[in-house]
Amino acid sequence: MRPFIHPESRPVVFRDRAADVAFLTRSTARSSRTIEWEDGNAYPLIDVEISSASHPFHTGNSRVVDTAGRVERFERRYGRAAAPRH
Repeated sequence: MRPFIHPESRPVVFRDRAADVAFLTRSTARSSRTIEWEDGNAYPLIDVEISSASHPFHTGNSRVVDTAGRVERFERRYGRAAAPRH
């Protein structure tokens, strides 16, 4: 690898605001805010809206989407368009 072309990787705390969970990992992301971690050290803090702790795919709390209801609502709103015949 060529020297001085890659950003510096360092420990960073990511906090999932939806699940109120924080995890320490390495990242190149920068932040002006810090948080004191369990080991007593201060690390940069980055708030995220969603992570594996709160995403429905990972938690198993996925919604069932009513596609038939969406189709019916679309047809009511715009009418059922007949396919053009040649």
